[in-house]
This record gives sequence, C-alpha cells and structure tokens, in this order.
Amino acid sequence: MNSKIWLSSPHMGGGEQKFINQAFDANWIAPLGPNVNGFEKDLENYLGEGKKVAALSSGTSAIHIALVLAGVERDDEVLCQSFTFSASANPITYQGANPIFIDSEEDTWNMCPNHLEKAVQDRISRGKKPKAIIVVHLYGMPANMDVICKIAKKYDIVLIEDAAEALGSTYKNQQCGTFGDYGILSFNGNKIITTSGGGALICKTEEQKSKAVFLATQARDNAPHYQHSEIGYNYRMSNVLAGIGRGQMEVLNKHIALRQQMNQFYKELFKNTDGVKVFSETNSVYYSNHWLSCVLIDENIAGFSREELRLHLLEFNIESRPLWKPMHLQPVFEKCSFYGDGASEKIFKKGLCLPSGSNLNDDERLRITNAVTVFIRK
Repeated sequence: MNSKIWLSSPHMGGGEQKFINQAFDANWIAPLGPNVNGFEKDLENYLGEGKKVAALSSGTSAIHIALVLAGVERDDEVLCQSFTFSASANPITYQGANPIFIDSEEDTWNMCPNHLEKAVQDRISRGKKPKAIIVVHLYGMPANMDVICKIAKKYDIVLIEDAAEALGSTYKNQQCGTFGDYGILSFNGNKIITTSGGGALICKTEEQKSKAVFLATQARDNAPHYQHSEIGYNYRMSNVLAGIGRGQMEVLNKHIALRQQMNQFYKELFKNTDGVKVFSETNSVYYSNHWLSCVLIDENIAGFSREELRLHLLEFNIESRPLWKPMHLQPVFEKCSFYGDGASEKIFKKGLCLPSGSNLNDDERLRITNAVTVFIRK
C-alpha cells in the first residue's frame, strides 16, 4: 500500500537543528532561555502593531491565561464561537465560567456579528453582562473583525482572538491575532509552523505580557524563597521547543504560500464538479493562510456525500476529516445557551477537510487527483 497522505503533518525547514543544538550546547534545557526570548521577538516582529508575545506550552493555555487576565471568574459568562475546536471553549470551564455559544456566518464560517450582538443584548437584559468574547479565525479564514471589534468596544467587553489556525492570515492587511485585547497562537504539530507542542499569547502591552509570564511560571513572587500570592500554572514553553519555533519562523512565509497553492490545487480539481465548493476568500479584505483546505458538498447536486468521499479517500490511504462539530452540539456543552440559526450545523454536515500540508509533493497530489477522479466518475 502507498504511504499515508496526512491531513497536515509537521514540515521542518532545515534551520531548526541549529537552535536546538545551541540550547543543548548551553545546557538551556528549561522553560526559559535565549530561544524563548528570541522566538517571542521573532513573533513580535512578524505580527507588528507593537504587540508583545508570551511563548506558552499550548494555544489552550494561552486562552486560559487570557481569560484570567480578562478577570473571568466562576459563574461569569463568556461568548464563544460555536464552530471551532473544543480548545477554544474548554478554558472557559477551567475558570468555572459558562460558555455561551454564537453561530457562524456563511461567508467566513466564523462568528456571526448579528448573532453576537443579539446575544450581548439578551445577556445584559438578563442582568448578566458577558465578561469576554472569544472569536476564532477558522481554518485560517479571518473573521469579520471590523464589526466584531465595534461590538466588543460598544459594550466594553474584552475581546480574545483565537488565531491558533491563522498565523499569517490577515484582515485588511492586518495580522490575525492583533485586533483583540488578547490574541492566541498555536504551534501544535499540525499547524502552519510547529514547536511540536506549544502556543503563544499576544498582548497589547509589556505589562500584560509580564503578568502572563508570571502566571505561566507558577506565579512565584519575587522572594529568595518560594512564595506565592496568586494561583499560577505550569504553562511556559521550553527553550528547546522554542528553538524549533525559531527555525520554523525562517520558513513561515514559504509554508503559507505552499498551503495557499494547495487551496488552488483543489479549486482546479473540483472546478467541473457540480455541488462541490472549495472554501476560500469571498473578497480581497480577507487573506487566508489556508491552514486547511475544505470543501462543502451538496449531496443533492453532487450525487455523493462528504462521508462517502472521506471513506473513498481512506481506501487510497489518504486522510481527510469532517469539519469541527459545533460546540453547542457537543454532549459536554449541551446545556449551554446558543444564539444562531443553524448555519454552523449546516456547514458541518456538508464539509470535509482535505490534505493541505506544505510538505505535500507532486506525486502525492497526483494520488489525490487520481483518487478523486475515480470517485467522481463512479
């Protein structure tokens, strides 16, 4: 059997080893060190807007720290995009707070501003003003940030921007992750760039970053002995993993371009297939890194379902995956409030993620082409 074609596998650029070797040579095998500082600075330079970055152990930990900094406490309410991975919502429950899920708009698949404002107004009318909003740039596609930012500002609600899948994506030429009060990045093994496991919190000020780092290193007070006046967490990124990140930053733009080429590949592959639509930008305001390329399949027109295509690709040892199942449909969140009209559920039922890695080669693209062509002809 042919080797597995993965949905999105790690792609090393070649320069990572030098930074890892430096960490070993200097014996900086710890959750601090020159690679951590250097990686943070690389990200700050890339993002611009005067942002400050704290390198952490995961994107999930970054969301958790953002919620702590936003003052979210037990029984508070946080408005969260429903159409996302569970890591966007889980940290809300870590704080004992209650997630309130918001449906998507059809163009971007991201948080619908209309449903967002309705939710804000309704929660306020119930005497429970939300403490924060978590908006997600799904699969690398920027959300409608102009309107969402205006709503957050209008009602004075902290805006947390989950850009875990969107490093390098822009909205009106501004980097995703830099619009909100806090931004989130992920460097998991399947992301645009990876540190094996890791993430980052994007902050507006050096003071916010310092507080985030303090909380992420067990909130140890400035004393000769171990003293703690606040609850802290073991969330800091290691110097070794940050070395991988520094090497990955050298190839970030290349990886983005290769992912975008994969999106164009699928547009060409399905251009003559009725009922199949490749997810892409609706206008030039949005610039997606196309972390994952996805298709929507209208079974009534195409004559096949997303699940039939997924199973067929699996026979050819090609990985594909349904879209994220919306959070308001998940058993763990079934009692949570939801504002929407079912848009995300419709997208979920029709959508499929296809192999999108920046390390896919021509032979693998040919295998995908042949597998899809055989299926459609059937």
